[in-house]
Amino acid sequence: MKKFWAGLLAATLMTGVLAGCSGGGEEAAADKKGTVKIGGIFDLTGGTGDVGTPYAEGEKAFFESIAGEDINGNKLELIGDDYAYKIPEAQKLYQKLKSKDKVAAILGWGTGDTEALRQQVAADKLPFISASYSENLKNIDESPYNFLAAASYSDQARSVLKWIKDNHTGGTPTVALIYNDTAFGKSPIEDAKNYAKENGIEIVDEQIVDLKTLDATSQLLNMEKKNPDYAIINQTWGATATILKDAKKLGLDTQFIGLNWATGEGLLPIAGDAAEGFIGVVTHAFPYEDLPGMEEVKKYVESKGEKLEDKNQKFIQGWVSAKIMVEGIKLAEDPTTGEGIRAGLEKISNLDLGGLAAPVTFTADSHAGTNQIRLAEVKNGKFEVFTDYIGY
Repeated sequence: MKKFWAGLLAATLMTGVLAGCSGGGEEAAADKKGTVKIGGIFDLTGGTGDVGTPYAEGEKAFFESIAGEDINGNKLELIGDDYAYKIPEAQKLYQKLKSKDKVAAILGWGTGDTEALRQQVAADKLPFISASYSENLKNIDESPYNFLAAASYSDQARSVLKWIKDNHTGGTPTVALIYNDTAFGKSPIEDAKNYAKENGIEIVDEQIVDLKTLDATSQLLNMEKKNPDYAIINQTWGATATILKDAKKLGLDTQFIGLNWATGEGLLPIAGDAAEGFIGVVTHAFPYEDLPGMEEVKKYVESKGEKLEDKNQKFIQGWVSAKIMVEGIKLAEDPTTGEGIRAGLEKISNLDLGGLAAPVTFTADSHAGTNQIRLAEVKNGKFEVFTDYIGY
């Protein structure tokens, strides 16, 4: 995969010398070829590379699908690289994208790096859509150039807790929280605890499990002492699979429910039959769903001699994030500047994504695109969606 991205980046650089647009404000302007550059901060080899790689592939695929098209008077180019989920590397890559590549907006990745960069992003006036759905990014005074393209982790947790309350029988539901010790892992925890307290749900335990762990037995044994009815997991596929396999070995009957990065096809081969009955938050569609928006994805994938069934939900997630960014560029009066693209994004109202994700709306007062999720359960080795879009 490293070779793939290195080759892709080299091919991009060899397509010609582009004097692209500046990273925001009045100085940004399209080059002589009318090319607007969008930056990409990817995790391909770091702690969240299991989900980060297909997500980045989806972003790149969307930009390739519109290559050569006139988008509001310009061609668009995505320039990105791997930062291996290390905040200092993200900061270096950001500076390169801004100063050397002169991008007009950025598609980012992690919570820690997105939050670390948000003041710089605001000062540089660079619209920033990342794969982080941190509640903190909703604060438009502190994050005026950040946009959330899916329900925040806190909104996901609140919606799960509401679903638990609405569907639980037999007294007060008890819940454990399992997460990793990163900004991403901890992001929804306090909001989840507050929502539970306000709505008659008892949080009885919390366990920290490392993103790269291969053994969660000790944490699960500690959790078992509290015997929670449910456990909400905020992890990616690797740690989630470890948790589910160890829970099965221990014979736990707790219902595990994962937030969006714990959910997806990549979980299934590593968790095996331990994934049966697992419930996951679905922010974006699975490629096997029969949805209007999937047609354009299928058309592109097949044009590359590939098959849609070989892609996964995180690929769709990356595709959608890129699509939303491009929609903002289409609506911008000046698509060559960060300020112009921000104004374009703020014109997006109830954007119909053809079922690939919940409709998204941004305004000058709110950059939280949606709070809607679906839920899916693993049955016979496959995620089956069992709710419409729900909130809290």
